[in-house]
Amino acid sequence: MTKTTTKRTGIFRRTMIKALLPAMLLATAAPAVGWAQENYPERDITLVLPFGPGGIADITSRVVAESLGKKLGKQIIIMNQPGAAGSVAARAALNAPADGYTLALLSNGTAISVPLFENLQFDPMKDFVPVSSLAYFDFVFVAKKGGKFSTLADVLAAAKAEPGMLNVGTINVGSSQNLAAELFKSTAGIDFTIVPYKATPDLLVALLGDELDVIIDSQTALKAALEQGQAVALASSGPERSKLLPDLATAQEQGVEGFDVTSWNAIFAPTGTPPEVVEKLNAALVEVLADPAVQKRFAELGVEARSSTPQEIGDRLAADIEKWGAVIEKAGIPKQ
Repeated sequence: MTKTTTKRTGIFRRTMIKALLPAMLLATAAPAVGWAQENYPERDITLVLPFGPGGIADITSRVVAESLGKKLGKQIIIMNQPGAAGSVAARAALNAPADGYTLALLSNGTAISVPLFENLQFDPMKDFVPVSSLAYFDFVFVAKKGGKFSTLADVLAAAKAEPGMLNVGTINVGSSQNLAAELFKSTAGIDFTIVPYKATPDLLVALLGDELDVIIDSQTALKAALEQGQAVALASSGPERSKLLPDLATAQEQGVEGFDVTSWNAIFAPTGTPPEVVEKLNAALVEVLADPAVQKRFAELGVEARSSTPQEIGDRLAADIEKWGAVIEKAGIPKQ
């Protein structure tokens, strides 16, 4: 073999090795990546919440975190990051690698924030992939016990007789409760004055002091007032009766067709999280949320533990963004 031929052969081999190197590396790396996903989780997982400690979302998340941690064999660490309509928590989750070790809690409030806030700093539909729902809960319409309203029919009749004169209280403008009142007004075809307050205790003081005729809030927030006989529940807000309040008729059952408000929260992961990891998390959450002990604890807190497929909760988020955007526009609530 001549020197020229040997040189050409060497060049050919080096060229072929360079061409094949990416494929060789991918073939070598693929089993490692698959192995990492198969053995997920190998370390603790962080769940970022857009709420402060002590609230219903925080408490239920910690119940799930404890059981999910036992199921997966690693600790689920709750990180409370309230503020900026959920943007602080979302950015904290999105700044971490999309590897399944940092998750985010999104909610009905997230769906409201999309059309309500001018600069939300994240897009939940693009930046996150759904894993599973965690909890659902309805709102309740409540009046003062022994007051002038004892049924929802009484409220509807009064609002029709004197449009704009009824005072209905909710927590702050743009909250799920506040928008539920706006939706009720348009769905029922009545007019009343919506009066926003900072917190549920303020609402109850106003109701018992006859400053408000009706208030709309979660069963959890109003549980003590109902149990102590200070207030009476007139209707629930969901499409069907709550499992937690089976004797309380819905607004739909009482003639307000089309009125449907159910709040929820769910676990999402940053976009790019491996599908196998999402699938494993979903399967674990389905088992955890079906646990009778978890179901019982959630019920004590006034919420229903309920898992979903990723597709179901993803569709719910999309539908609620559209739904609440229409309510906000019709109510004339300015962008925040």
